[in-house]
Amino acid sequence: KEAAEKKHVAIDVNDLIKTDDQRREILKEIEARRAEQNFFSQKIPQANENEKEGIFIEMRKLKEDLQKREGELKEVMKKWQSLMLQVPNIPDVSVPEGASDEDNLEIRTWGEIPKFSFSAKSHIELAEQHDLADFKRGTAVSGFRGYFLKNEGATLSFALWNFFVRHLTADGFTPMIVPSMVNKETLLGTGYLPQGEDDLYKTQDEMYLSGTAEVATMSYLADTVLEEKDLPLKFVSFSPCFRREAGSYGKDTKGLMRVHEFFKVEQVVICEASHQTSVKHHEELTANAETLMQKLGIPYRVVANCGGDLGLGQVKKYDIEAWVPSEGKYRETHSASYFHDFQTRRLNIRYRDKDGKLRFAHSLNDTAVATPRVLIPLLENHQREDGSIIIPESLREYFGKEKIG
Repeated sequence: KEAAEKKHVAIDVNDLIKTDDQRREILKEIEARRAEQNFFSQKIPQANENEKEGIFIEMRKLKEDLQKREGELKEVMKKWQSLMLQVPNIPDVSVPEGASDEDNLEIRTWGEIPKFSFSAKSHIELAEQHDLADFKRGTAVSGFRGYFLKNEGATLSFALWNFFVRHLTADGFTPMIVPSMVNKETLLGTGYLPQGEDDLYKTQDEMYLSGTAEVATMSYLADTVLEEKDLPLKFVSFSPCFRREAGSYGKDTKGLMRVHEFFKVEQVVICEASHQTSVKHHEELTANAETLMQKLGIPYRVVANCGGDLGLGQVKKYDIEAWVPSEGKYRETHSASYFHDFQTRRLNIRYRDKDGKLRFAHSLNDTAVATPRVLIPLLENHQREDGSIIIPESLREYFGKEKIG
């Protein structure tokens, strides 16, 4: 109840408990009826004809009653499963109170906010000036929020993907390219259904287009038993991503901030079932993203997300928000979360501990880089008075040039 209140999730926990009690009671009665059936079945070979007739009458009554109870169980199970899928994971005690992202708590900042001696341009103006993107034709071809990235806009995206993947693979992450088109079970397993359905694109054949590489990466290990000695497993996964941006009507309607189709490099970790271990990896994943943002010279801040800004399964989440000069504020570019065993129970991802006991693993994820969104602070923070854009030194070997323009 407290978790639901803190996360501002509407679920009647008392109704769930009542439904669970009904489910257990009906199951108990069904098992009792089946035991009676077995008892009478065992009596038939030794019974005479008169006794058999009485047994058959009793068995018919049992069968009818059993069918009735099984029908009741089916209906109760539908309600029970629906309610269970709405139960939120319990947030960590350190998660701040609050209803929305406006209540998130700033933890730290990094970098000098640039003070331009000229009238700084937005990423849209810079993109149009240097022919990095075409929003007009993007809208004509792909609809609202559509875009084309071209010339150095495309090359810069390729460079960023390579930059992040290479650094993370050097740190022991396994690189993967994962599917964007996934089935319903993968989204239920990772907690994006049923609550997030409005933000998902659905195909005619009951498949979905995922909004993050985390979904397929986690589902890659579904119904798997791992060994504790092999943990943690670390993946850096790439995929195209799709979001309808439901509920964002009128927000960021221009440019690259809130587009329907984008690309993500995602960090995913599977570790032992220990809160301390999850916290350690959570800090490490956040530090990975921060280190690479620093190498890009992008000023940012880290915030602890409040209860109302947590997803159903998240125990705790940090957002990294990059400084966007044209808006004069920080905008979210990364999210780092840990889930304990919320996802692994749904996906049945277990490991055998040192004592041979099977336990559900813990899971975590964090954005490595999401494009084209990160292009916004990258272009805007590194613009110069002559209109050129300086490429951070750490990115030049991937991009092949020192500046744009």
